[in-house]
Amino acid sequence: MTARSLWPAVLIGWALAAILLLVANAASIQLFKFPDPDDAMRLLEVRDLLSGQSWWDVGQHRLAAGGMHWSRLVDLPIAGTVWLARPILGPEMAERVALVAVPLATLFLVMLIAAFLTRRMLDDERARLAILIAPLSVPLLQQLRPMRIDHHGWQVVLGLLAVYSLVGRPTARNGVMAGVALATLVLISLEGLPVAVALVGLAALAWAFDPARRPALLGLVWSFFLGALALQTATRGLLYAAPMCDAVTPDWIAVLGTAALGVTAATFAGRSSRTIRFGALGLAGAPTVGVLLVRAPECIGGPFSQLDPLTRQLWYAHVSEGLPLWEQFPAWAAVTIGLPLVGLIGSFLAFRQAQGEARARWMLLIGAQSVATMLAVLVMRAGATANAFALPGAAWVLGTLLGRAREIQPVLKRTAATAAALLIASPGLVAAVVLGFPDPAAGRAAQQRYHDVGRAACTSGVDARAVAELPRGLVFAPLDIAPDILVGSSQRAIASGHHRNMAAMHDVMAAFTGDPVAARTIIRRYGASYVVVCPGLNEPELYREDAPNGFWARLERGERFDWLQPVPLSGSPVLVWRVIG
Repeated sequence: MTARSLWPAVLIGWALAAILLLVANAASIQLFKFPDPDDAMRLLEVRDLLSGQSWWDVGQHRLAAGGMHWSRLVDLPIAGTVWLARPILGPEMAERVALVAVPLATLFLVMLIAAFLTRRMLDDERARLAILIAPLSVPLLQQLRPMRIDHHGWQVVLGLLAVYSLVGRPTARNGVMAGVALATLVLISLEGLPVAVALVGLAALAWAFDPARRPALLGLVWSFFLGALALQTATRGLLYAAPMCDAVTPDWIAVLGTAALGVTAATFAGRSSRTIRFGALGLAGAPTVGVLLVRAPECIGGPFSQLDPLTRQLWYAHVSEGLPLWEQFPAWAAVTIGLPLVGLIGSFLAFRQAQGEARARWMLLIGAQSVATMLAVLVMRAGATANAFALPGAAWVLGTLLGRAREIQPVLKRTAATAAALLIASPGLVAAVVLGFPDPAAGRAAQQRYHDVGRAACTSGVDARAVAELPRGLVFAPLDIAPDILVGSSQRAIASGHHRNMAAMHDVMAAFTGDPVAARTIIRRYGASYVVVCPGLNEPELYREDAPNGFWARLERGERFDWLQPVPLSGSPVLVWRVIG
């Protein structure tokens, strides 16, 4: 089989997965229901860009506090699709096309790169098995399904591309390809930096064992640095400074440049002993860390280290994708980590059987998988990347088990063994079927409580778009529904759940959990026209539980205040009060 002949298998596998995803997400596509508020904010960013907002300005100016740190790189495919489709389909349908086409395009790229990566590591048959396993990974589908237009899908694509290049022949070309992929990865989101650093470290260790890898290593570090510099210049400008260490800045560019110089100097020890080569790499790392400590010491703690206690307690501690696996529902933890563990086992067993250069490739892949898996344990959002890196190892497991199943003569036993092999190679899907996906506990309890007393409750942030029928004004609303309000109406809001706006986020939470006098002071300070809450959703329930006698808890119980006038909305569970004093 030639490399070209993998394309039909990828196309067929992707088409089947895409059809199933379209059917499963048909209601969400019809309702413009996003998997996450970040996706709604991404669409708003694209709308603003197409409406003439500056390329250099990614802020959301319909929020009282609208600072954002996102990259225009992710906006480009969405905006391009909308721009091309809009003259033919109209604005609304063009957006729907983009909301479907862009995530499915990332799914195709993941399946394609995974197939070629598995072929590079193993053989043609197992490459086809990787195509089969990929759409059975729940964490991957979570990031690659229709309506999921935020940056996570592109992170998976770029991480896979970097690994594919890293395990190839140690040429300058492959090094450059990996470096450009990593530069794009960290420009899209700095949360990709740990994976990028790990892959660069693996390439450096591989050189320490085999100095013939010098061209690949130098191609990697210099294309990483120069690629980041070029992309930073093109999308943010060289003077861009992030106040919260959440995006690439000149400080990070300086760190990458120092690392490239240090690694280059270290490689001149290529003819020395292995011990000296390792020592040279250690010396190269020292100035790199030094530059970071001198230029941006505050970034050691990460972008969330500056959150105040209230914001951390009521917001960050409840952002499930940012929490470790031991703080997740057991079902989500099993779904996230199942395939990476199978992949690691398969990769290790394949490594034991490999010879020559193949062993080096497996060592690099095992290193990448190990880091991605550890990151997924610490932060659940890294689970999709860990699942993608696991595909070659999982394909080895499935191929081996299927081979043994074929040797079983009795038909029933052979069929059972084949089914067992498929289940073992897709543990996350098995966990999803067996354990199910529970709703957030507070939201689930609220839905039942509202049902028991015969009151209407919101089922999603889409319900909040009913405020479109109100005269335009400034809405004081919980963080999670603010993006839906902006997407579905012309209203303005205070803040969304994005940490650049921590002061305004704090004010929203302090108002809803504080006493009514304090709430009135905060709301009047912003000049809000309305107070809007979607009862029954997770966020207001957290406010009620945290402050049983707070402003929102008292409003929900029916208490009224002379400075708020109830405003009924036709056929909507959304609660609205006009601020009158």
